[in-house]
Amino acid sequence: MKVLLIKDVKGLGKQGEIKEVKDGYGQNFLIGKGFALLATNEVIKKHEASERKKAAEEAAEIEQLKALEKVLSKLTLSIKRKLGANGSLFGAVTKEEIAQELEAQKEISIDKKSIEIDNAIKSTGIFEITIKLGHGIHAPLKLEIIGE
Repeated sequence: MKVLLIKDVKGLGKQGEIKEVKDGYGQNFLIGKGFALLATNEVIKKHEASERKKAAEEAAEIEQLKALEKVLSKLTLSIKRKLGANGSLFGAVTKEEIAQELEAQKEISIDKKSIEIDNAIKSTGIFEITIKLGHGIHAPLKLEIIGE
C-alpha cells in the first residue's frame, strides 16, 4: 500500500514523502495514528497544491524581506542619550531601545531579538548593527548616538 506521510516517521521518511509499506503497518499504525494518509490521486494532488501555495507564500515573504533590507540599509537611526561627566553614556544602548526608536521614528516594526550588536554601545558616534530578517537575509543599519 502507498501512503503519503503527513508527519516525520523515524526510520521511514519525512513529511510529504510517498512510501510503499505493508498493509497492516500502513492501515493500523501510520493511518490509524495520524502519521499518514492513503496515497490516492486526490490526496496527492491536494498535497502538491498545498506545497505550491506554501512555496508561493514563502517567495512573497522573501521579496518583502529583501525590500525591507534595502530600506534599512539606507537608513540612519538617531538616538539621543544623556552623557555623563566624562562624555560617555549612562549604561549601554539596548536592543529594546533600538527597536522602539525604529518603530517611533521610521514606523518599522522589528523584534528586539533579531537585532545583533557586536560590541556594547557605550559612547556617542555612528555604529553599524545587523538586523536578522529571516530566510538568511541580514540588513545593515547605521545607528547614530547623539549626546545631550
